[in-house]
Amino acid sequence: MDFKSLSRWFILAGVCLLAVGGIFWLLGKILPRNIPGTLKIQMGNATIFFPIFLSVLLSIILTLVLNIIGRFLNH
Repeated sequence: MDFKSLSRWFILAGVCLLAVGGIFWLLGKILPRNIPGTLKIQMGNATIFFPIFLSVLLSIILTLVLNIIGRFLNH
């Protein structure tokens, strides 16, 4: 693999990471802080959040979207 194609892959990866970061930033602004189905564990000064419902919902949505994209690419 030459440096030209390797640099294109790095640029593409950077653009994808920037897009994903932007999506998460927007979701942080739009979504409420107390999402239903979130487990909250507090131990002293540390607080841990487990967004179980949101994780399952995102998993279902991403599975559907990637299956649809996969079907279009295979034909």
